[in-house]
Amino acid sequence: MDFIKEPNRIYAKDENGKLIAEVTFPESEEGICTIDHTFVDESLRGQNVAGKLVEAAAAQIKEQGKEVNATCTYAQAWLKRRV
Repeated sequence: MDFIKEPNRIYAKDENGKLIAEVTFPESEEGICTIDHTFVDESLRGQNVAGKLVEAAAAQIKEQGKEVNATCTYAQAWLKRRV
């Protein structure tokens, strides 16, 4: 699956343009981006798509020289397992 990357959002659409996966991470404080939302379409659940989204978001945030924070419960759990 190819993700589309924007400054504070990574997402994917199906061949019809329907949103099928998304993670958002606005800058909540200067130098800190907070992963606040993940979404994966039911048809993709159980395939680690959410994990790949959060991993890509964390990498993008770090590439920008910012800290990663999370209010999304999935992202919080994912980050705890990786630290």
